Parts: sequence; structure tokens; C-alpha cells
Amino acid sequence: MQLRLRHAVLACLVSFGPIAAAPAAAHEAGDWLLKAGVTHIKPKSDNGDVLGNVQLDIGSSTRPSVSLTYMATRNIGVELLGAFPFKHDIGAKGLGNIGSTKHLPPTLSLQWHFLPEARIQPYVGVGLNYTTFFSTKSSLGDLSLGDSWGVAAQVGVDVKLDERWFLNADVRYIDISSKVKLNGQHIGSARIDPWVATVGVGYRF
Repeated sequence: MQLRLRHAVLACLVSFGPIAAAPAAAHEAGDWLLKAGVTHIKPKSDNGDVLGNVQLDIGSSTRPSVSLTYMATRNIGVELLGAFPFKHDIGAKGLGNIGSTKHLPPTLSLQWHFLPEARIQPYVGVGLNYTTFFSTKSSLGDLSLGDSWGVAAQVGVDVKLDERWFLNADVRYIDISSKVKLNGQHIGSARIDPWVATVGVGYRF
């Protein structure tokens, strides 16, 4: 899945290469950047233990997403990421699929844009993630996942098409961990720690 995502991002950038060669204005201090696209969340392979030694397996999910960035200077941006609720299947070693959950992961990041004059503008970011879980269902009983706070790191690129429009692609790593309860009793922790990939289109205003 990660390989397919990288190929999709590369194909997107290559296909719009000729357009990106047209004159394009730089992001300026005071600009707002609105981006809409698709985000794929892929949890790491080892998602923690419950009930002593039962290993969890959290599935991937893809949903539409949106973000808003304020450019404090030509180089520094502050971004808030939002999305439609992600849905994940929950598996347990030896038990198969035991349920599902939904979550929202709003993430606030401080970004550094290296090349504000360039048509292809890379950036890095670091920030804070808050993840809330809801609509959790399980065949084992009343399963619940606690909310999570964690750090997030980001690498991305804007490809400017003209004075206002640009393409965007980024990859994040987010620290997400959650206390797991079954019928009100704490039974372990889930460590999701996903890679998060987004491709989309943006508008500067």
C-alpha cells in the first residue's frame, strides 16, 4: 500500500509538470492556503496488546480531507488538518476480526517552507495531534478506545500551477496511542502510530 501511494503521488506530480512550468506567484506572509484531497492512514504493524498477550491489528483507512494553512511569513506556516471520520477494522491474534472503530485526528502543525520563490516548494512540519475515537463496536462486548494526544512530523511539497492554484502532497508520522477498555475494565493499550499520506489540490487567498 505504501508503494502504491508513493507511485500515486509521483504520477500526480509528473502529470502536471508542464502546467507547473507556467509563471506562478510565491506564497506570501498573510496568505491562507486551503487544500482539499484524499488522506490514507496506515497504522504500524504491531498495534499493542490486550488481555495480557493478545496482539491487536488495526486496519488502514482512506477518507477525504481538508487543511487550512496561515502563512505567518513567506517561510513559516501554521496548518490545521481535518478529515471525514476514518473507520478501522480491529483484529486480534487468534480471534480474527473483533470489531471496528471510527476516529477524527485533527493535527496542528508548524511548517517551514524552504523555497518560497520556487514553483515546486518543499516544506517540513512538526506539531500536535489529538485523536478521538467513537462508534466503536465489538463482538466481545462493550469495547472502547480512549482519546490520544501525540506529536506529529510532516514532509510535503506544493507544486504551483498559477497565481492561486497548486497541487499538494505530504506524508506524516503521528504518535497515536489509546487505552483500551472492555465492559468498562482496562484491558491494555493500542499503539497505532500511523503513516499518513495525502494528495490534493490547493487554493491561495
